[in-house]
Amino acid sequence: MLSKFKKQLKIYSKKLPLIISGLVLVSLSFFIGIKYENSQNNLNNILNKDLGQQENISFDTFWKSWNILDEKFVSDSDEVIDNQAKVWGAIQGLANSFGDPYTVFMPPADSAIFESDIAGNFEGVGMEIGIRDNILMVIAPLKDTPAERAGILPQDEIIEIEGISALNMSTDEAVKIIRGEKGTKVNLLIKRKGEVEYLEISITRDIINIPTIKTEIKDNVFIIRLYSFSATSPNLFREALREFIETNTDKLIIDLRGNPGGYLEVANDIASWFLPIGKVVVTEDYGENKIDKVHTSKGYDIFNDTLKLAILINGGSASASEILAGALNEYEKAILIGTQSFGKGSVQELVKITPETSLKVTVARWLTPLGNSISHNGLSPDIEVEITIDDIKNERDPQTDKAIEYLNSL
Repeated sequence: MLSKFKKQLKIYSKKLPLIISGLVLVSLSFFIGIKYENSQNNLNNILNKDLGQQENISFDTFWKSWNILDEKFVSDSDEVIDNQAKVWGAIQGLANSFGDPYTVFMPPADSAIFESDIAGNFEGVGMEIGIRDNILMVIAPLKDTPAERAGILPQDEIIEIEGISALNMSTDEAVKIIRGEKGTKVNLLIKRKGEVEYLEISITRDIINIPTIKTEIKDNVFIIRLYSFSATSPNLFREALREFIETNTDKLIIDLRGNPGGYLEVANDIASWFLPIGKVVVTEDYGENKIDKVHTSKGYDIFNDTLKLAILINGGSASASEILAGALNEYEKAILIGTQSFGKGSVQELVKITPETSLKVTVARWLTPLGNSISHNGLSPDIEVEITIDDIKNERDPQTDKAIEYLNSL
């Protein structure tokens, strides 16, 4: 079996490009699920009452409100709001009216922050945040970051940031406050499941390098801990598989806990190591009267049916993590162990409105191979195992232990 795996891995390694271009992101905050598209829109035309106006839509009330505010508003500060800033605010309100937390307009400052986020190196605390039931929530602290070291956990609800209420605060607004220079601190008020009292957590900001992968072997089970689906992940995962094959074990754990996602194409590529060619990995549903986009396995499929595979998930497993785990589980290639995943099943497109501004808009929902959407409920584990606060304090990992026990029992 070992020689066969090595031969197949070598063949398919040659097919894997060192640099993946034209990728689609599917996650949150600074991995938000993005497709890039350039636009030459003249932003001044968007709200112009004479240009670009749709039929049966009147901007009379908009301009009346604009003029009244110009005439009557008195500020309690010396800050002057220029007309361009008012236009940015109006477009932000338009985007917010769609009721989707992932559809946002980003004026220059916000757009610059977002672009630095997806570049993968920035100053901050290192945690993914999202919105669930109108509550600002931690999806996951990234591995080896200030947020993780400060004790932030997946599913922590953010009540206040620097004394400012997070109620009805968008993720982008929260990121602007949380981000900051290395060495400075940000104070959060947290509500944690199972805790009666709110928690006050102070985090010292640092330079954040988004981690990718780590491997280890324990009790004859090889473990690949995948922390993000970045552009470098396919090559790193391939090397991890090579290391796994060298161990002469047929038991593998892929740990996706706390992995908020990343590039959709990376999830598809990793799934291809375990699925025959042509098998559906995920479908992008663009809604009525539009053609769906189906992503299928590249068919590396080096393990056939000889592999014993478990995937670890929790509330911090989102987006691309759910694509990979959902596909391998529905094809009965892997068993899911842990707790319910986050449930992020949408794709956003990033459109440049001007060179300095961007509109991030939800363009599709993705479906598992069996046509299931997990945008709200996430993936349910086959074997549910909770990790308690006491487990964390004592550095115990019952989810990994259960996966090892299960695989060794086969």
